[in-house]
Amino acid sequence: MATILGIDYPTLWFFVVGFLFSGYAILEGLDYGAGMWHLFFQKDESRRIAINAIGPLWDANQVWLVIGGGALFAGFPVLYATMLSAMYVPFMLFLAMLVFRSSAIKFRSAEPMLWWRKTWDILYFISNLMISFLLGVVLGNLIEGIELKENFVYDGGVFLSFLSPYAILTGITTVALFMMHGAIFLLLKTEGRLYAKLTFLLRRSIVFFILSFSILSVYTIVFIESVADRFREFPLFFVLPILALLSIANIPRLVSKHKYFQGLIFSSLTMSFLLMLVAFQLFPVLLLSTISPEYNITIYNAASSEKSLGIMLTIAAIGTPLIFIYFLFLYNTFKGKVIMDDDSY
Repeated sequence: MATILGIDYPTLWFFVVGFLFSGYAILEGLDYGAGMWHLFFQKDESRRIAINAIGPLWDANQVWLVIGGGALFAGFPVLYATMLSAMYVPFMLFLAMLVFRSSAIKFRSAEPMLWWRKTWDILYFISNLMISFLLGVVLGNLIEGIELKENFVYDGGVFLSFLSPYAILTGITTVALFMMHGAIFLLLKTEGRLYAKLTFLLRRSIVFFILSFSILSVYTIVFIESVADRFREFPLFFVLPILALLSIANIPRLVSKHKYFQGLIFSSLTMSFLLMLVAFQLFPVLLLSTISPEYNITIYNAASSEKSLGIMLTIAAIGTPLIFIYFLFLYNTFKGKVIMDDDSY
């Protein structure tokens, strides 16, 4: 099997896909989190400021989802086909919510009528909330496993089977994490009374996240049996939960000192470490079968040909620096507080 620096192509592509979805979670988490605070703002001007805080960024951030989905399809087509078939309902809801969210951002301020703006405000809030929750639900199902039988055929229910208690807890924790992440970002973009209100809301979101994360962690340790076995097998990786906990603990410390940029970095690191924990727990499995381990989808039985992976890794090596340069330019261009003008949403 072909390797680069002793690492085989499927493993390298696993890292590439993980990196892309981590970037998506961190950057779009800003947008989804900001959107979930929308109905907490009473004034129309405050809601417009919050939307314009993500205005120049939200559509660019969605590029990570497109590239990540494309990388998953190209690198692990078996996983792509099986996962989308098994979780058809949450993925279709997810896509519908993306459409509503984009429409709300574009259309909300297109008309001055109160009923018009309120309608889009509600749709904007619900779509951001549902997107965040569904992402957590899908992640919970990946960790817990689904009913896969021979030839990777899904043997579970079609509708509510994906809403297990663990998946629901993961969804709630994802909502809490994104709300905290989005509140920190909005504090970097706002001032005055809205800024003061967000400082209060951020403290509440930190409590919400720590509480939901603690419950999810206990549930994981108690009911997901393979977690403890994995750490006993590779004790060196116990550093990951330690880093995640230190990162979480650092957020309220920085927030109390009004160091919101550093707080945003640590909320981003928190997402990264938590996703690394998921990757560590699963590797080399991509999708667990609750029927039998022999039906697990792994990076090896789901991967494209070595030639395809080799070509795509070359493209990724060229494209990744370009993506970094583009996003550095974008965020540097639109840094600072929101300034409303005639072209604002």
